[in-house]
Parts: sequence; C-alpha cells; structure tokens
Amino acid sequence: MSRAVLSGVYFAEGDWACAEGAIAAGCRFFAGYPITPATEIAERMSLRLPKVGGACVQFEDELGSMAAVIGASYAGVKAMTATSGPGLSLMQENIGLAVMTEAPCVIVDVMRGSPSTGQPTKAAQGDLMQCRWGSHGDYEIIALVPASVQEMFDLTIEAFNLSEEYRVPTMVMADEIIGHVRERLVIPGSDDIRIVNRKKPDTPPGGYLPFQPGENLVPPMACFGEGYHFHATGLTHDERGYPDMSKETQEKLVRRLCDKIRRNADKIIKLEKLFVDDAEILVVALGSPARSAVSAVASARSEGIKAGLLRLVTIWPFPTKILEELSKQLRSVIVLEMNYGQLVREVERAVKPTPVLFLPKLGEDPHRPEEVLSAIRRCKG
Repeated sequence: MSRAVLSGVYFAEGDWACAEGAIAAGCRFFAGYPITPATEIAERMSLRLPKVGGACVQFEDELGSMAAVIGASYAGVKAMTATSGPGLSLMQENIGLAVMTEAPCVIVDVMRGSPSTGQPTKAAQGDLMQCRWGSHGDYEIIALVPASVQEMFDLTIEAFNLSEEYRVPTMVMADEIIGHVRERLVIPGSDDIRIVNRKKPDTPPGGYLPFQPGENLVPPMACFGEGYHFHATGLTHDERGYPDMSKETQEKLVRRLCDKIRRNADKIIKLEKLFVDDAEILVVALGSPARSAVSAVASARSEGIKAGLLRLVTIWPFPTKILEELSKQLRSVIVLEMNYGQLVREVERAVKPTPVLFLPKLGEDPHRPEEVLSAIRRCKG
C-alpha cells in the first residue's frame, strides 16, 4: 500500500495538488462525475485512493455523487467531490441535505466561464454566490479560495479540518487558472500536517442525542456501525433526530445551524494582508486576480501611493467586521473579480460610505498588474 502523504517537492498542477491534499487530510472516499476543469482531481483520486485503502466511484451524475458523499460521511469516512459550475448547480439540493444532517464533507468547485455550459476550458469566478446561496433556506457554509498550487494543497486540508470541526459542508472555490497552472508544490511530512477529526460522543449509546449541541454548538457525531442507533433526516428535527414540525423546533435548529458558523467566524476567517496598516486605497481580491494585485500594489507603493491588498482566503463566512474597521482609514476600495459583480456587493455593504471601484473581467484572462495599477492611480486622484 502506498504512502498517504507523498512528502517532497513537486512541479504540479493545482488539481493534482488538491487531490494530494485531500488524501493527506484523511479523505478515503471520492464520488464524482467528469467535468472540465475539475476532471484531473477525479483522475488523480481514482489512481491514488485504492492504493491507500480508499475508494473512488464515478457516479451517473453530480446528484448521485453528492448523495454518496453524505452517505460515506455518515459511515465515518472523510469524503469529497469535485466539480465545476454546472455540476455544482446539480449538487445544491443534496448540499442542503448535508447542511441539515450536519454531514462533514468537502466540495471542490473549479470555476469556469458561465452561465450554462459557458466556457468549459476558461477561467472565471462566477460561482461565489452560488456556493453560498445555491441551496434553499437559511444556512451557513464555509468556503475557501486558493490563489496558488500550494494553497490548493494546503486549503484542501484546511477544508477537511473545518468540515470536521463544525460538521458542515466546506467548499474549495478555485478558478480554472489555479486548477490547471503548474507551480512548485511542497508537501510536508505527515507529522507536520495538522489534522482535525470529528468529535465523537462520550455518552453510551442509550443516552446519545445525535443533534444535541456540544462545544461551539456542534453535536458530537456517532457514525453508522459504531453501535449507536439514531435517526437522521432532512426534515426539521429535534435533538433525537426525529421529525418535529413545530415552530419552536424549526427556530431552534436553524438558529443553531447558522450560529455555529457565525459565532465562530473570527476563528474560521483567513486573510492575507499586504501594506494594509496605513493603506488609503485598498484592493480586495481573491484567487488568480489577487496575484496581479500583489505586483500592482507594490508598484503603487514605489510611486508613493499608500495602496494595500486584502486577499480573501475565506470568502464565506465573509469578513464584514474586518472590512468595516478598515474602511475608517480608507479613501477608496478597488474590487477585482472575474465575473460581473458578486464579491463587490458584499464589499460595498461592509465599507459604506467609502467609494468602491469595481473592475470586472468576463473573459478567460485575469486582471493584468498594469490594469490594477491604473485603477489605483485613478483612485488617488
């Protein structure tokens, strides 16, 4: 049996790094359906998982894939799927089921040009709102956005850790460029990788309430086959897991499903800050566009412009409080997105009344550093 962690230095593409990150995190089940530009993740998982005692299954579609991931999670296995925009649309109902049953799992979305079939081989960031609001009802999820091959590895591990800690579907939202670019990747030894596993109940089977909140409002999770008899349903349910349609149970359950993320947002949110402390003009970006912003902000500083970069590593939960605080020192904010306006609405809401300049990109190309620098100069006036 091959090693689960292939420690070493590689020249690898992002999708390959994502698969290796999943296996290093303990993922032993992958269910998916081929779709560009995420297919390389499934291909790598199909090669590696059988060698480390896991299973990779190609399902008839994305609906079945997501359903199987939930079942595997409840069987006690760390599970993942990978897709792109059209497939993510098909997964949404079962993502809602994973939220309601609190099934820890990871969904990787390698974003491409949309809507509909769109540009299957081109990059975009058009699924940012879909990953947050695609399913129905009130709920919270966690979503991370890598900006390099290294982060495809690192953040896939982090996604598994967060999903296990908070019993919530967690997404890795990479644009096609990050999924397919090849860069240096360092995979550390297994002893240097932080792994989080779901908390198990410390009560005997007879006294176990599967949805009784524990630390951080997260219930300890027994899995099928461990001697605990319990019920799990997508219906509104009480702490025993049995359906209860009362308004009191609905409010109590939905509030907890949301609050276990909202109340822990400060611990979940990860950001990268560059020249932010004294910035008067702030660039907000994520994924591929953030790479161009680094160069643009450095060039602006060389011209004496107090520009800074806030790169969102975590997009959901959104860092509203951090942006609100930063806005007190800012003259203007520039938002970069490879779509026609999703992230910008959240930024505007957080920094109001600070002026916001929106720089969208709707084709395959990310923002060029000179385009970002030109926008910074315009904001300086």
